[in-house]
Amino acid sequence: MLAQVRQARILEQVRRAGGVRVAELTALLGVSDMTVRRDLDVLDRKGLVTKVHGGATAVETASAVEPGFEVKRVRELLEKEAIAARAATLVRPGMAIGITAGTTTWTLARHLAEIPDLTVVTNSLKVADVLEQHSRSDLTVVLTGGLRTPSDGLVGPIAVQAIRSLRVDMVIMGVHGMDEHAGLTTPNLMEAETNRALVESARRLVVVADHTKWGVVGLAQIAPLRAVSTLLTDEGLDEQAAAVLADQVGEVVIIPTPEPRSDPAGADPDADPATSGGRAS
Repeated sequence: MLAQVRQARILEQVRRAGGVRVAELTALLGVSDMTVRRDLDVLDRKGLVTKVHGGATAVETASAVEPGFEVKRVRELLEKEAIAARAATLVRPGMAIGITAGTTTWTLARHLAEIPDLTVVTNSLKVADVLEQHSRSDLTVVLTGGLRTPSDGLVGPIAVQAIRSLRVDMVIMGVHGMDEHAGLTTPNLMEAETNRALVESARRLVVVADHTKWGVVGLAQIAPLRAVSTLLTDEGLDEQAAAVLADQVGEVVIIPTPEPRSDPAGADPDADPATSGGRAS
């Protein structure tokens, strides 16, 4: 098969699904991993796809465009795993916490499985599904109602009403983007309103966001940076961004990214990445 034909089929697959893994493309095209990766390099250089660890996703071009869960799931896998593992250490037995929709918070959910006497309020179908698989009597999952978003979150007036009747110790929030002036943002207007309700219900706001979220601005603001008690991000964040965040956020925790393993499908779920904390400088 000619390279141009392969690349056209890859581009079609990415546009249809929003994202694709190398393993899927090798099976679809009947070629080697190396050939697929070279094709992805070509498409990435042309700006037609965005290469990510283990695959590629569709290119985002507008502040009102919300990528789907599967698109975001394959991005920055190692960073998300390290951030999620560290975020779980902030959760104590007996807490009531809120968790927003997103792939980093979804990664976080399985790290919460062994924390006793936990109540989780979430608008994420994916997070609720992970937690419900454990079927523990001391784990209570409160899933809000609402309209389903591309990120498998439940948003809108029903979700907001349910959240406003509750008070939680902490909200752990994933975001579409972070910016010095725009703050925490999302492309989805109703998601912004729902997440604002979660922020207002909590004593403490913890944001989990890898370095690629910096400088990204969605259509709707959730909260200013100064509303964030703790931000957990990875060492890919540049120094200027870290300085801005340190000035506006209560605490910035920079987490080292573990070395990738040989398996291109993703991070090792049993890895125990080293972490470090403290205000960024």
